[in-house]
Amino acid sequence: MAYISQEEKKELAPGIKAVLKKYGVKGTIAVRGYSSLVVNIKSGVLDLMGDCGLPNEDSFQVNPYYAEERAKDPKIGSFYGELLAAMKGTKWYNNSDAQIDYFDIAYYVDINVGKWDTGYVYNGEGK
Repeated sequence: MAYISQEEKKELAPGIKAVLKKYGVKGTIAVRGYSSLVVNIKSGVLDLMGDCGLPNEDSFQVNPYYAEERAKDPKIGSFYGELLAAMKGTKWYNNSDAQIDYFDIAYYVDINVGKWDTGYVYNGEGK
């Protein structure tokens, strides 16, 4: 059963914040429903909206299963890879098997670029 506590979030927070700082991105960390660790990316020097092909949108949710591979810019791909690794830490596991309808995961990881009411603010070159 997926479960993450506030204490586990606090243990993972320094690693997550280090990745955000390394790439010049600002965001928040939260636990949703005690089953998901969520990073909400608010602003930064990476053109995350342009890279995903949604330059006219304000926000989107990153697919954690293909984030690194589908990023067009290698730097953004590295950012997603390092962020996901920091979010998973050393205790994360996934023993799920969808073919037999068996789901056993430590907790879910969600990355939101912007929010529905406050979009992502790109502070990089060209703006």
